[in-house]
Amino acid sequence: MAFEIIETCVNCYACEPLCPNQAIYQASPHFLINPDKCTECIGDYMDAQCTSICPIEGAILDDLGNPVNPIGSLTGIPMELLAQYQTALDATYQAALDAKTA
Repeated sequence: MAFEIIETCVNCYACEPLCPNQAIYQASPHFLINPDKCTECIGDYMDAQCTSICPIEGAILDDLGNPVNPIGSLTGIPMELLAQYQTALDATYQAALDAKTA
């Protein structure tokens, strides 16, 4: 049982000093978690410290590969609304790109 930090990590350094087992370490291109040291803070805290402080949704995965802070969990924005905005953003970007290359 161990968490995993993935590529969406922005290296904000919030999690590293909070880990009671010193399982989080700086790597390139983002922080990583040593699975041999990570206990998910069981026995130390009620909640895992890294997931409690991480400002990036989806950057930390549980042992099954699921985001501990899934998209929308920190912002409160429903997935459907995020998808709608992303579609509109993609269309606007593509239109600007088409106009630039025309």
